[in-house]
Amino acid sequence: MKEVSCFADAPLGLLEHGAGEYRGRHCHDEAFVAVVLEGGYQEAGDEGRWNVGPGDALIHHAFESHLDRFEAKGARVLVLALPPALAGTTSVRGRVPDPDYLVRLAERDAHAASLHFGESFVAAVPSMLDWPDMLADDLRRLDPFALSIWAEEKGVRAETLSRGFRAAYGCTPKSYRADVRARAAFAAVRLGGETFADIAHRLHFTDQAHMTHAVAGLTGAPPGWWRRRQMDTRQR
Repeated sequence: MKEVSCFADAPLGLLEHGAGEYRGRHCHDEAFVAVVLEGGYQEAGDEGRWNVGPGDALIHHAFESHLDRFEAKGARVLVLALPPALAGTTSVRGRVPDPDYLVRLAERDAHAASLHFGESFVAAVPSMLDWPDMLADDLRRLDPFALSIWAEEKGVRAETLSRGFRAAYGCTPKSYRADVRARAAFAAVRLGGETFADIAHRLHFTDQAHMTHAVAGLTGAPPGWWRRRQMDTRQR
């Protein structure tokens, strides 16, 4: 049985965000896409930091965490279910050629709008705004390194590293790396090709119990529950 967890809602349809609205770091348990229609905002999360405006689109996978800073004029956003064609994509940000058409289509058939998004989405080239993005990118690689050494090599004062990263991403570098690693373990568990002990070793967890705790803390259920669920889905 999956444990009870608290996740942020991502209601499908049109959303209006107020002027200067700020949504602190939060996690969604469902995958979705967000298409900006008017206004703009900055999103900083487990996949990077982006400034988006009209025509831009962001892909969010399940159990990804991020924060949102909306511009002075707010934003109008269309939220759709993530289409199956993009379920395994590593692209996060891109554009759609005709967002107004997506809105009209979604009013008639949300599923058709999601499928059309999958056909028309064009991925954007990743970019970095400043050193917190460089650090986030290195943390997502999951190769162990000392934050103090990273700061010295990049010319960032050690006492400002955590504070500056938190200002950009809403969490400390250590907690960011922990979330990214937990998501990587969750993905590996669902693939079903590795033992839990091997996953824990490859992703540099202390042991299998540590990995189990991390996955359960992120998703609300332990690895065994997710693997059984994935196997049941494949057998249907």
